[in-house]
Amino acid sequence: MAELHDLTALDQWQALQKGEFSPLDLTEHYLARIERLNPELGAFVTVTPDAARARAAEVEQSVPCTAPIWGLPFGDKDLEMRAGVPTRFGSRLFADFVPPISDEIVEALDTAGGVSLGKTATPEFGLPSYTESLAGPPARNPWDPTLGSGGSSGGAAVAVASGMLPFAPGSDGGGSVRIPAAACGLVGLKPSRGRVPGGSAIDSLAGLAVPGPLARTASDAALLFDAMIAPSGYPVDHHYALRAPGDDGPFLAAAVRGEGRFQLGVMTTSAWDSAYDITIAPEARQALADAVAAFSTMGHGIEETALEPDDSFAPAFRTIWQAGAASIPAETPEQEELLEPLTRWLMHRGRELSARTLAEALKTLAAYERSLIRQLSRFDAVLTPALALTPRPIGWYDSEDGERNFAQQVQYTPFTSMLNVSGLPAIVLPISETDAGLPMGVQIIGRPGGEATLLALGAQLERRVHWERRHPQGW
Repeated sequence: MAELHDLTALDQWQALQKGEFSPLDLTEHYLARIERLNPELGAFVTVTPDAARARAAEVEQSVPCTAPIWGLPFGDKDLEMRAGVPTRFGSRLFADFVPPISDEIVEALDTAGGVSLGKTATPEFGLPSYTESLAGPPARNPWDPTLGSGGSSGGAAVAVASGMLPFAPGSDGGGSVRIPAAACGLVGLKPSRGRVPGGSAIDSLAGLAVPGPLARTASDAALLFDAMIAPSGYPVDHHYALRAPGDDGPFLAAAVRGEGRFQLGVMTTSAWDSAYDITIAPEARQALADAVAAFSTMGHGIEETALEPDDSFAPAFRTIWQAGAASIPAETPEQEELLEPLTRWLMHRGRELSARTLAEALKTLAAYERSLIRQLSRFDAVLTPALALTPRPIGWYDSEDGERNFAQQVQYTPFTSMLNVSGLPAIVLPISETDAGLPMGVQIIGRPGGEATLLALGAQLERRVHWERRHPQGW
């Protein structure tokens, strides 16, 4: 007999609606899973059992059961503030920080009827694409605990893949939802810039980071995505004129139906090819080939394509990555000592940048956004490998040499950051396994605002490979 965590999030929501179990029953089930599994896997950095039980009771008594994720547990990524709960940003510098207010995305998921069980692990300030912070144990990949989970939403991915949560919110500033989703065999959706009101990226440096869901199925991802966008099911504050949050939604319908025939591009080039030696592992190529074969069999149009060489992207993105660390509040030697070597390097490099250098980098990336959208515009969606390599061992990244560390991150995941720069939506979908039983995924890039197409394609692929039936052994 299947246990509660074996059910999809959508199945759990439907069972809650029927009264087969209560929000408190579900909360207790997942808290027990966390207590048993988290010490070995490091998915959560903070667990809040008392608050979770009180919240589950509140949801059952006071929140309309029609709320988008009524009674479903989730975990806040430790980059997001929840009032009264320690928020450490993956850093020893914030070991004692307890925020008095919550971030907007946290409030949105509460309004949507969710039950937070605690905070999921992230690397220091979410800067690297792996989750191995000195502030806590590494987030270990449930498929092989000697391997990393990716990042920066690594704890969220581990929690979902191991059945400690039905789904989880993450954030993606250079691949931070898609990388751990690919490493842990999950669906990970990076929305279009401006799509989610509680994290539009429009008001941030270069507009890179947006919230997105990690889940086991396309429908589960859509369920959480809808909750992020319009948590009450009614119009919300639009904040910006770029896009109204209700446009094209709700997205759950697109994921459940999984309809449509599309013209798909296929490419293995990236924005980093001019600056780094990018090698795509045979397992990554095979995952892409498997996805192409499946979509071709379904009747979609398939055409190979390649990006135009562009030497401007790499130095401009490096500049923005360093500039993003410049405002870290470490002003004294004692505070700096609490930072990890990579973070200190990034912070100092960011503070050395001139205003002219930063302005030129922003201008370059804005031009790249227009270029990439133009190059991909003849396709409904474009397939790439999700990662260039198989999941990396814990400790693989150089923790002392910033330049080498940056190169390693690019070589592992060259296909993600260009989409944060361009603001395009993208989804990672599990498709195959390596000989060692590790999950491998494919990335699909959408047109601006094209999340419905991505979720429909995800549902179609899911019906052929049934990845929701695959679970890491032993958890």
